[in-house]
Amino acid sequence: MNERKFAVIGHPIGHTMSPFIHKRLFELSGMGGDYSVYDIAPEELASKYSELRALDGYNITIPHKQAIIPLIDKLDNKAQLYGSVNTVKNGEIAEGYTTDPDGFLMALKAAKIPLEKSVVILGCGGVARTFAYEAALAGCNTVIAVRPDDLPVAASLAGELKTKIYKAYVSTSLISRLKGDFDLLINATPLGMYPNVDNMAPTPELLARCANVFDAVYNPLETKLIKMARANGSKTLGGMSMLVWQAVRSHEIWDNVSYKEDDIAQLVEDSAKEVTKLFS
Repeated sequence: MNERKFAVIGHPIGHTMSPFIHKRLFELSGMGGDYSVYDIAPEELASKYSELRALDGYNITIPHKQAIIPLIDKLDNKAQLYGSVNTVKNGEIAEGYTTDPDGFLMALKAAKIPLEKSVVILGCGGVARTFAYEAALAGCNTVIAVRPDDLPVAASLAGELKTKIYKAYVSTSLISRLKGDFDLLINATPLGMYPNVDNMAPTPELLARCANVFDAVYNPLETKLIKMARANGSKTLGGMSMLVWQAVRSHEIWDNVSYKEDDIAQLVEDSAKEVTKLFS
């Protein structure tokens, strides 16, 4: 029997953790699968689609998460809500999913960090949209906090959430003007990412008022933000966990498999070591 074929597509794609993570997940599940990297420029996506359709499934990263939608046959409900696809399962039809939201929720659950009550999200880019949508869907009182230049984008995102999600409690703020305590702070900015490891988006004063802290940055595994939050007594979670769990969700879609939390925790740790090799 021919080996099943999977891939991740993006442009530029360069160093990516996807092959390392997905190959390990295929090993853990006992399901065979070759996993490749396809660098496809935006103008080539339509002409290369027949090659993608021949795969058993694939993951999608920037800049194709929206552009792939007109080419595939069906979207699941969450992909429709987000208007974004990062996983495709090919069969009689090509079905599109977005696993980032589930990866976020699964990572929080594994870390026993609740998504409830008051949440502040620092940043308003693509990954911040995922966090803001899920916080709003969970009924959280959500604040999208940004720098002055990003206030219009944050306001647009808040308006979108209020339009799409019934009774979404969403507001915007400058990071410098945040007041009060928060049950969860989420860093959705690149601040603190290697090599600029001494940077941090929130002030120490804000960080001291947050019971739980999730940093979407995964290189380094323990950012300055994570270290300082833990020193404050906050429960913390780094971005590598979400990266691995969203990949787990892809395999659940492709093969209807399940994984042990201990195995995924070990994969998160091993992936952190691997990313250090890739990017240092």
